[in-house]
Amino acid sequence: MAKMRPYFQNYIDGGWCDGGAGRVDVINPGTGQKLAEQALADAADVDRAVQAARRVHASGVLTALRPIERGRMVQAMGRFLLDHLDALADLLTAEQGKPRWEAEIEVRGAALYFEYYGNQASTVEGRSIPLGSGYFDFTHHEPFGVSAQIIPWNYPLEMTARSLSAALTTGNTCVIKTPELTPLSNYIFAQAAEAAGLPPGAVNILCGWGHEAGAALSAHPGIDQVVFTGSVATGIAIATAAAQNVVPCVLELGGKSAAIVHEDADLEAFEKDIRWGIYFNAGQVCSAMSRVIVHESRHAELIERAARVATSLSVGPGAERREPGANMGSMVSEAQRDRAAAMVEAAQAQGARVITGGRKLNIPGAFLEPTVLGDVTPDMTIAQEEVFGPVLSVLSFRDEAEAIEIANGTPYGLVGGVFTRDLDRATRAAQKIRAGQVFVNEWFAGGVETPFGGYGKSGYGREKGREALWNYVQTKNVAVKIKGGHNERF
Repeated sequence: MAKMRPYFQNYIDGGWCDGGAGRVDVINPGTGQKLAEQALADAADVDRAVQAARRVHASGVLTALRPIERGRMVQAMGRFLLDHLDALADLLTAEQGKPRWEAEIEVRGAALYFEYYGNQASTVEGRSIPLGSGYFDFTHHEPFGVSAQIIPWNYPLEMTARSLSAALTTGNTCVIKTPELTPLSNYIFAQAAEAAGLPPGAVNILCGWGHEAGAALSAHPGIDQVVFTGSVATGIAIATAAAQNVVPCVLELGGKSAAIVHEDADLEAFEKDIRWGIYFNAGQVCSAMSRVIVHESRHAELIERAARVATSLSVGPGAERREPGANMGSMVSEAQRDRAAAMVEAAQAQGARVITGGRKLNIPGAFLEPTVLGDVTPDMTIAQEEVFGPVLSVLSFRDEAEAIEIANGTPYGLVGGVFTRDLDRATRAAQKIRAGQVFVNEWFAGGVETPFGGYGKSGYGREKGREALWNYVQTKNVAVKIKGGHNERF
C-alpha cells in the first residue's frame, strides 16, 4: 500500500477545504490503529456546498448538454476509478476492513455504475399524448436539481457511485455526505469529476456527524431530493426533515432477508450461497442472507454444511487477504463487532444454540468469528432484528405456507430467496414473498441492471436498473394548442 497521507479534507465548490467541526480519527478496523484524520463539516459547510450545487444547477450548464455528452462525462468518471484501482482498493481495505480482493470487487462495481448509467443518458425520453388534431401534447423529464446523498459505511465507494452516477446522468448536481467511519476513499469522486470536465460545484463531498452535517443537509431548503442508505431510525429522521420542505426521498433501510430452502434444494450448491450471502463483507450487507428457513427434513444437513462453511473461513486483516477464497476480514469497528456479539449472546439466552462462532477474536482489530445459530424461532430478537454482521440464523419449516409466513414475519422486505428444483413452487414463492427483489437458486443473482429496493421498513424508491433514473427527474407536461385544429375539450 502507498504511504497514507495523514489528513483528508472536504471538497466544496471545486476546492479542498477544512471543516468547521474539526477532525475525526479514522481507525483501521483490521489493526485497531489510527489510519488518518478526516475533516468534519458543520452546518455552515453544508450550506456552502448546497449553494454551490444550486448555482451550477441554476446556470443550466449540465441541462444544456446533449444527454449523450453528459453520459460520456459520467462514463469517464468510471474509467478514472479503474485507472486508480490498486490505490483505491488498498485504501478501502484499510478504512473498512474487508479483504483486499473484496475491495477490488467494490471498486469495479462502483465503476460499473458510471458505465451503465452513462450509457442510459440518452434513453430518458418523454412521450407524446394524443389529444386530437387541435393539440400537440408531450412530456419532458427534468432533473430535480440538487441531490443530497447520505452514504453508508459498509460500501462507501459503491453506494456513492450508485446514486452519484444516476444523478449526474440526468443532469442533477450533488452534495454527498460521507460516513464518518469510512470517509477516505470518497476523495476519488472529486478527482474523477474534475478529470471528466464537470464544472466546480457540480459534485461536493463532505464528511460530518450525522446529527450535525447529515441533519443540516437533509433539512436544507436548497436541496431538491434526498438519497439515504442506513438504519430505519435515521431514515425516519431524514424523511421527516425532508418532508418539512416537501422534498422527495429514496430510502434503503436494510433488511432481515430470508432464504427458503426446500427439501429438493441442492445443498451442496447452497454452500456457496451461504459463503456469499452472509460472510461476504463480514455480513455487513443490507441484503445479506441473515435467515435461512429450511425444510425440517434437511435441517440437520444444512446446519452441518453451514458450520463447515463458517469454520473454513480464515479470518484476519483484510490487507493480508488479497486472493479470492475462503477468508473474511474485520467488521467496520469494534462497536459494531461488540453489538453483533451481544446479539448472539442474547439469542443464546432466548434459546438459540451457537453451532459455531459467535466470539470475538483475540487479536487486535474488530473481528468476530463467522457464526451459525441453530434452534432459532421466528419470535426471537435475532430472527427479527438486523445484526449487520457475520451471523446466520437457521430456522425450520414443515410446509410451504409456513415457510412464506416465517419469511414475511418481520417488518422488513428488502430481498428474499427460494431454493428448489420445482419451478411452480419457486414462482409461487416469488409472488408471495414480501420483498423488492427475490432470488431463485442463487443469492445475489442480478446486477447493476436490476432494480433494487424494499417493502415495509426496508424503505421506498428503487435504486439500480433503469427504474433508478426516475428518482432523479420530474415529469413536465407541455400542451400546445394548434391553430386551425379541432379544439373540442370534452
